[in-house]
Amino acid sequence: MTSAQQLNAQFGIAGQLAFHEDDSGLVVAEIDNPQASATLCLQGAHLMAWQPKSQAVPVVWLSRDAQLAAGKSIRGGVPVCWPWFGAHAAEPGFPAHGYARTTPWKVIESSIEPSGATRLTLRLVESKKTRAHWPHDARLELTVSVGETLRMELCTENTGAADFVIGEALHTYFRIGDIGAAQVTGLADCAYWDKAGGSTLKKQDGIIRFAGETDRVYINTAAECTIEDDALKRRIHVAKSGSLSTIVWTPWTAKADRMGDLGQPDGWREMLCVESANAIDNAVHVAAGTRHTLVVEYRAEPL
Repeated sequence: MTSAQQLNAQFGIAGQLAFHEDDSGLVVAEIDNPQASATLCLQGAHLMAWQPKSQAVPVVWLSRDAQLAAGKSIRGGVPVCWPWFGAHAAEPGFPAHGYARTTPWKVIESSIEPSGATRLTLRLVESKKTRAHWPHDARLELTVSVGETLRMELCTENTGAADFVIGEALHTYFRIGDIGAAQVTGLADCAYWDKAGGSTLKKQDGIIRFAGETDRVYINTAAECTIEDDALKRRIHVAKSGSLSTIVWTPWTAKADRMGDLGQPDGWREMLCVESANAIDNAVHVAAGTRHTLVVEYRAEPL
């Protein structure tokens, strides 16, 4: 594993990007530029925080009980779900949402964009363990551009001679004031699988509001959606491309208590997941020698 010192020498940007080793032994990238700040763990290429300088509180939420540990997922931030979403179709013992979020990644590029945003590109490190879970020849890269907006590009390249199919998501946890005062627009009339309601197929009627556990996979939609947060008086816009699924999730009280790491007793009330994905009906066929890129862009503004 490349040390933080080596990463700073090769990829550090004075006054904007620095790497350090956490108490857990994992390497973390810290970004702080005139537009925004962000933190990213190299394990999982896991963006843990993003806060534009225009915002009084972060836009990306990290549980106050989140812990960094080798081989363990981090609660909050933007986990990378890949190469499958949810449970593995044939192997129940395989990790939920794939292995990318608990696997080491390596930095391959850093730069300052003309806009002033800080750009960082990472590549998943393959191993015997990852190939035991998924034996296909592929290259997975994540590029993060941190500025007044946050842009993330997840690129899957099929480097082999055979086609394969992937499921994927950028499983973003957003910081909100209170789930009871939040709503999501932009998904009216979309079909969705209601995973909290018996995995039945339903159609969205108007605005999404929250009064209990919600776990929905909206399918066949590339629409931009918006979190309207009356408690914090802001909108968070979620725009995407290369994605035909959007997942909307809040655990509510009972599930949050069972999970135990959402910031007890009520940390779950201050987060909402709106995930840009390709899941279930929208799994992606990647032909040999081609690539597929999922792109998301987030921005916040006053309500």
